[in-house]
Amino acid sequence: MSEQELPIYAGKPLVPPTAALMAQAPMTPEETAAYLARARQDPEGYWAAIAGELEWSRPWDRVLEGGFPDFRYFPGGRGNVSVNCVDRHARKNPGKVALYWEREDGARETWTYAQLLEAVARFANVLKGLGVRKGDRVGVYMANLPEAFVACHACYRIGAIYGVIFAGFSAQAVHERLADAQPKVVVAADASVRRGKRVALKETLDAALAGVDSVEAVVLVRRMGGEVPLTPGRDREYADLMAAASPDCPPEAMEANDPGFLIHTSGTSAKPKGLIHAGLGFLVGVYANTKWSLLPQDDDVMWCTADVGWLTFPIWALVGGLANGATLVAYEGALDWPDPGHFYEVMERLRVSKLFTAPTALRMLRRAGDAWMQGRDLSRLTLISCVGEPLDPDTWYWSRDVLGGGRIFFNNTYGQTETGTGWTSSMVGMTPTKPGSCGHALPGYQAEVVDESGIPVAPGQLGVMTLAAPFPSLVRGVWGDPARYEATYFARFPGRYNSFDAAILDPDGQVWVTGRVDDVINVAAHRIGTMEVEAALITHPAVSEAAVIGVPDPLKGELPLAFVILRGGVAASPGLEEELVQRVAEELGAFAKPQRVILTPTLPRTRSGKIMRRLLRDLARAGEVRGDLSALENPDAIEVVRGLLRL
Repeated sequence: MSEQELPIYAGKPLVPPTAALMAQAPMTPEETAAYLARARQDPEGYWAAIAGELEWSRPWDRVLEGGFPDFRYFPGGRGNVSVNCVDRHARKNPGKVALYWEREDGARETWTYAQLLEAVARFANVLKGLGVRKGDRVGVYMANLPEAFVACHACYRIGAIYGVIFAGFSAQAVHERLADAQPKVVVAADASVRRGKRVALKETLDAALAGVDSVEAVVLVRRMGGEVPLTPGRDREYADLMAAASPDCPPEAMEANDPGFLIHTSGTSAKPKGLIHAGLGFLVGVYANTKWSLLPQDDDVMWCTADVGWLTFPIWALVGGLANGATLVAYEGALDWPDPGHFYEVMERLRVSKLFTAPTALRMLRRAGDAWMQGRDLSRLTLISCVGEPLDPDTWYWSRDVLGGGRIFFNNTYGQTETGTGWTSSMVGMTPTKPGSCGHALPGYQAEVVDESGIPVAPGQLGVMTLAAPFPSLVRGVWGDPARYEATYFARFPGRYNSFDAAILDPDGQVWVTGRVDDVINVAAHRIGTMEVEAALITHPAVSEAAVIGVPDPLKGELPLAFVILRGGVAASPGLEEELVQRVAEELGAFAKPQRVILTPTLPRTRSGKIMRRLLRDLARAGEVRGDLSALENPDAIEVVRGLLRL
């Protein structure tokens, strides 16, 4: 291998935990190494020990029964998610703050664990009064409100199956999810707010409910005020129902593998998949995930900036955060509204010590300029964790050294909606990381990178990330379509869960995810991940963000095509485009040179800020976009990109 073809992990040093986090950790690095080795040898023993830290009303008969695709963890064991997330902390410390709720317009509330428990019990009785029973579905359609916590844990309490629907979806996208789940009740906010504009949720829901005959009641949570259309006989006022409900609701004893919730993925050509997660299995997985990835302490204030409609929030806040007894920030609206300084003001005022966010949010803050954080006391911050998309080393260093003042630990993680956890991560305070990597496989996960034949590859070789054994939080099925579950995740590599992500396990055990399998470009027999090309572009001082796709080439098979957003104050020019092409050649080798670098003011994104590379591929290859567009926040970007491709 020549110097111009060095792997993505080359030259990235192992970064040890900070002294402050090591002082909080339950194990020394040496003890952690032995702990990880024992977990690799006996994953069932590990999961049994983790589950034993939680409350169960009946012990399990065995740890694991069966294998892929039909497996059960802790069969016969019974318990309740809401008890583990709310009751046990309210009993121990009723006055501890569970939630700081903030809205971009300055509205705010503080909820203790005792207050959360009373509201959960009351709303559980409300649902029972509306005829909801164990196994019935309940739709939850709102932003990051305290009532979202209340509704979800009320469902856990009585054994109903909830499904949170992202508040940014169109009426058609909401309809598809409701029509699939067939809920008996939908709990919805009247409206939300985004960048100073009212987002009318109730009106969207009314349009989405056309033809969904299963819904017998809509419970309206009034948060924004103003006139809201009501359907007589169907729509009920949350406040009135809560006032009349009893605050005493004994929890249902749920079997460990009973479904807890549905979450729909966005489809590309078929309808969105309703993924089924087991309530208690998910609890065990995310309790451990939060424990290792955030190292919660009693005096921490932890802010997960994700939306409750994406699984990131249930993992590290709604379930994982509460299961660890954490004090959480639930924020509604845009982080940088009315200006980027608002983010730092909230961080300072609430004394946030641990931040969980996406690389997109960090790049947004960096692009806005460092002046916005000047004068703000962020000294409580000890940790930033990330998930959701590839992380470039440039953003890693800025986040640690500028935002974090050089004193924090930066922990990047990786997971999927299907895995139910960010299962690669540093064990914070205990294991090192590398800038740009996703950490290592956490205890209990049997990760193997394989070739196209399903044979594990050597460390440092690119392949498909798989998991070779079941774990408690893994998706248990596709709602209404069990054959689709097996065919999607287990047919390609029998006996393994197929992530469809290309990855490298480096010689130090660090995981490098380079993108989806179809984001690996084969350039004249050179296999390269699009993330590697993006990382090379982002090292240029003019570049704020980059997105790379593969496009057909008659000579070389495929070539990279790059889309670049420049930093503020930098002017686009043909000379800069060529300079960026050469930057990739210098960083990765001449074989990786993009066919073209397109400088663009915008790119299609989800509301959480992730670039929708699938749409870029559609536009570059076919000139039009296909599949599910329900997650797209800025449709105008499609025409901008289409026009630039024609130039």
